[in-house]
Amino acid sequence: MTDLLTREPRQHRRPDRPALTARERSRRRRDGGSALTLLAPSLIILGVMVLYPAVSMLVQSFTDYSIRNKVQGTLPNLVGIENYLEVFTQSDFPAVLVRSLGLMVAMTVLIVGLGALIAVLMTRLRRGWRMLVSLGLLLAWAMPPLAATTVWGWIFDSQYGIVNWALNTVSGSGDWTNHSWLANPWSFFFVLTVIVVWQGIPFAAFTLYAALGQVPGEVLEAASLDGAVGWARFRLVVFPYLRNVVTVVVVLQVIWNLRIFTQVYALQQRGGLVSETNVLGTYIFRQGPGEFGVTSAIGVLTVALLLALSWGYIRTTLKEEEL
Repeated sequence: MTDLLTREPRQHRRPDRPALTARERSRRRRDGGSALTLLAPSLIILGVMVLYPAVSMLVQSFTDYSIRNKVQGTLPNLVGIENYLEVFTQSDFPAVLVRSLGLMVAMTVLIVGLGALIAVLMTRLRRGWRMLVSLGLLLAWAMPPLAATTVWGWIFDSQYGIVNWALNTVSGSGDWTNHSWLANPWSFFFVLTVIVVWQGIPFAAFTLYAALGQVPGEVLEAASLDGAVGWARFRLVVFPYLRNVVTVVVVLQVIWNLRIFTQVYALQQRGGLVSETNVLGTYIFRQGPGEFGVTSAIGVLTVALLLALSWGYIRTTLKEEEL
């Protein structure tokens, strides 16, 4: 017993890898060169389309680069972090950021929640009804954002919109005649949320429906025999199989909903108040023609925010790959 207590713990050493022969080393170098050759076009495209603009934006964010420098062909001056201080102290960026984050949270919750409900419903429908629901979702998903915004803009139109007509019919009055849904920021964001959620639900529904098909039937049958039904069955039995898929859907929706531009810009052109309805995309667009240094600082902050929001998913993915 004393020997067992005083004996030093055995160190677990990995077995030494056998030395590679000259032929194996040559084959590995040849395979690495072939892989690099195949990846070279994609790496070049990524470098030109992503890396170079990102580096240029980061460098410009520390300068006073403006339209004057572009016209005169002069170099900008380094200003350090003055652009970042100006963004937070002398601009509408904080209000736009809070507004964008609030919209992102509301839209993401609605899209993922309604998409999950539709996915579960599709598992209970017969084949004919399921095909009909899928066709409707595909039509909503395939419609371009600008076309969808135009259609919904007519639906909520103050003079010819079906929404105002329906509300007048239900209420039996003319209170909704010529009512503008875009003049008030709150009703503007309501219309915007309807459009974005309507087009975002199909992706969530199809993805979660495909994930539901991967849940083993034996597990569901065992859960039914144990008395698990309804919400308890979904939360305790089904959701663990969907966790990774739901995480991907949520992260993608967060990124997409924080980058919305077309729908907001189109609604603003139809009568929305620009100063009260700007989000990050439209704010950067309207800021762009002026001071490029300040605009670049806003772009860097937006990219950092997106990376921070998606870091949890990236970290989880990397951990799973290490297992």
